[in-house]
Amino acid sequence: MRARSGPTVEHRVLAVRLRMLRERAGVSLRAAAEALDAHPATVRRIERAETGLDARQVGELLRCYGVPPAVAGPIMAGLAAANLPGWWHRWRDAMEAWQQDVIGVESSASLVRTWHHPALVPELLRTPAYAAELYRTQYPGDSPARRERRVELLRERRRRLCERGAALWALLPAAALHTRVGDRETMEGQRAALAEAMREQRVTVQVVPLDHPPHPLTGVPPLHILRVPAPEIGDQAVLETPGVRVDLIDDPEAVMAHRIRLDAACAAAPGPGTPLPV
Repeated sequence: MRARSGPTVEHRVLAVRLRMLRERAGVSLRAAAEALDAHPATVRRIERAETGLDARQVGELLRCYGVPPAVAGPIMAGLAAANLPGWWHRWRDAMEAWQQDVIGVESSASLVRTWHHPALVPELLRTPAYAAELYRTQYPGDSPARRERRVELLRERRRRLCERGAALWALLPAAALHTRVGDRETMEGQRAALAEAMREQRVTVQVVPLDHPPHPLTGVPPLHILRVPAPEIGDQAVLETPGVRVDLIDDPEAVMAHRIRLDAACAAAPGPGTPLPV
C-alpha cells in the first residue's frame, strides 16, 4: 500500500459505490466483514476511503453482495487508478494532515466557492510573495526551504485549477486588503494580482466594504464549498476553525445549510465586477 496522502476523488467514488452496493444488497457491515474474515471497522474504512482498495478484498465484497460481472468488472478495472497517489503526494512534507483530504477533493472540483478569514486574502488568490510572508508568521519554525515548498504547493493548486477550467468564486471582507502582510510592495502586488484575477472569465470576486452591515457569514470562520462533478460525491463543505481544526463535511443537509448562508452573503455583498475599495 502507498503512503497515505489523502484519497483522490476516483478513490472516493469507488468507496461510495461499494457502500451503495452493500446497502442495496441488504448486507450488514458485520456480514461483509465476515466475508473478508476481518473486523467491521475494516469494511467501514474501505467505504470511507480511509484505506487503500485491495483487489482481493474488493473482489470478495462484490461476490458477497452478488454484484453481476457487468457491474463488478468496471469497479475492479478502476482499482489501479483509484489507488494511485494524488499529484500533491510529492508535497506531503509541506502539508498539514487536513490539507491532504481537502486538496484531494479540490483537485477535481469544477467550482470552488470561498469565504476566507476576515483579515486575509483567500488562499487561491494569494501571490507567492504574500503567501511566503504569511507562512513566515504562521509557521515560524519552518526553514526557508520548507516555506518555499508551501508556496510551490499553492502555486500548483492554482495552476491546476486554471488548467482544468474550474471556476473560483471568492467573497472577502475589505479588511483583508488593509491587513499588512509583508511590506508595501508585497501588498501592492497582491492588490494588483487581485484586480487582475477579477478580469478572468472563471474568477468571481466580491469584496464586502468595511462599512457594510452584518451579513449571514459575519463572524463565521473560513468556509469553502467544493462542487465535484461526480454524483457519488456531491458538494463538499470545508469549515475551518483557525488554529484548532478543519472539517471536511459531506452530509448533504449540513452542506446545503452552509451553501444557503454563502448564497445569502453573496447576494448581500456588492456585485461581481465592483472595483476594489481603496
